[in-house]
Amino acid sequence: MWTILTYGQNMSSLAPPVPDHLPRTLGALRMSGYEARTVKQEMRANLIARLQSGDPTFPGIVGFDDTVLPQVERALLAGHDFVLLGERGQGKTRLIRTLAGLLDEWTPIVEGSEVNDDPMAPVSAYGRRIVVELGDDAPVTWRHRSERYGEKLATPDTSVGDLIGDVDPVKVAEGRTLGDPETIHFGLVPRTNRGIFAINELPDLAERIQVALLNVLEERDIQVRGYTLRLPLDLLVVASANPEDYTNRGRIITPMKDRFGAEITTHYPYDVQHEIDLIAQEADLIAVVPMHLLEVMARFTRLVRESGAVDHRSGVSARFAIAGAEALSGAALRRAAMTGDAPVARVCDLVGVVPTLRGKVEFEVSDEGREEEVLAHLARKAVAETFRRHLGGVDLSALVDVIDEGATIESGDLIPAASLLSAIGGGEGAGVEGLGRLVAAVEGPDAEPTPGIVAACVELALEGLWLTRRIDKDETDGRTLFSSARDLTSDAD
Repeated sequence: MWTILTYGQNMSSLAPPVPDHLPRTLGALRMSGYEARTVKQEMRANLIARLQSGDPTFPGIVGFDDTVLPQVERALLAGHDFVLLGERGQGKTRLIRTLAGLLDEWTPIVEGSEVNDDPMAPVSAYGRRIVVELGDDAPVTWRHRSERYGEKLATPDTSVGDLIGDVDPVKVAEGRTLGDPETIHFGLVPRTNRGIFAINELPDLAERIQVALLNVLEERDIQVRGYTLRLPLDLLVVASANPEDYTNRGRIITPMKDRFGAEITTHYPYDVQHEIDLIAQEADLIAVVPMHLLEVMARFTRLVRESGAVDHRSGVSARFAIAGAEALSGAALRRAAMTGDAPVARVCDLVGVVPTLRGKVEFEVSDEGREEEVLAHLARKAVAETFRRHLGGVDLSALVDVIDEGATIESGDLIPAASLLSAIGGGEGAGVEGLGRLVAAVEGPDAEPTPGIVAACVELALEGLWLTRRIDKDETDGRTLFSSARDLTSDAD
């Protein structure tokens, strides 16, 4: 459901230059054989072409293939505006932004038009005037698909003027009369004419402002301060809403809900692998974070979502896992800067990372004051689950024997990988029997066994052995000592 790089992420970048071969006058446009299509016809044709060719309809979107995407495809093929309903961090906005990829790459407009007039059928007073006065010599410019997407975060202070438009006092001061339709300063919606307009967090939009959008959704026209103005808009309108906002803090008024053709419910990733893919794609990692640690963060996030201590009405955003992975990479870079070690994250870095994620979770009132304790417990469970998945069937007796023979292995956020490996007699990672199999089991057969990666895998094994009570662990002053097992219990379960 999330992507490494989508149209949505590139909306702020500059559009590419208009190709020289495209017509620049209305006459040349007619001669080229151009045929105008509505936005919905355009997107329907492009979507059908992708479905027929077998190409991904929404490239890079994962986790929604059998649930959300078929509903979005049906809505687009039916020509429906739609609203995505789901908890925070489920990729609603990201999915909406990828819709721009279904638009034609280039679309002609009357040059200078504020509402992207189609040269063949202008709807604004300006566009009609230019075409009448200049005829086939009317100048035409082209809009890239990335310029045909408009987005507004609904806030209580959003006004009708922001969305629809208002009288421009500057134009009136220039000598135009108030009855002149060209005195109108158009808002975001008409400026996105012949494109896609998205409203995020629609319930936060004041109800009187929602009323102003009713004509846009059904009659496809706008009204500004009593003007007798018919401006038929060509738009796909999509919106997002959170369930709690949808029912409590704000609401979508009934006529507004009725005008959306479809309501589509999103969800968090069903599979751990999808959660891992999400983190790998979205996190901006400034150091190496091994895949098993991304899995720990994915499992940690899922456990937090399932915890009875967490307020499920607010959800646990995907940003929770992404921020955690980025914090792990920051911890690895800090260790590298202070010790000269290679910047590779390890399980020991979780200790400092978990408390920083407190602000991304809403807890039940009964668990206030225990937030960090709950998160630390769930992080240990995530490590245990990852250990069992990768190393549950791997013979770790050689590592246990080294510790039982008296070795004490020290780890921590300032302990270099070489120090950890030398403590088990591994030097650069080759002294303990089975280390190669250990790395292959944790990171895969193609993993490069650098000292940093080997140390990270060894530390996962050590943590797992402690969580399963096969060795002991003491934590004091930021240092972790693994030693021979004593009669202590673990709180991992």
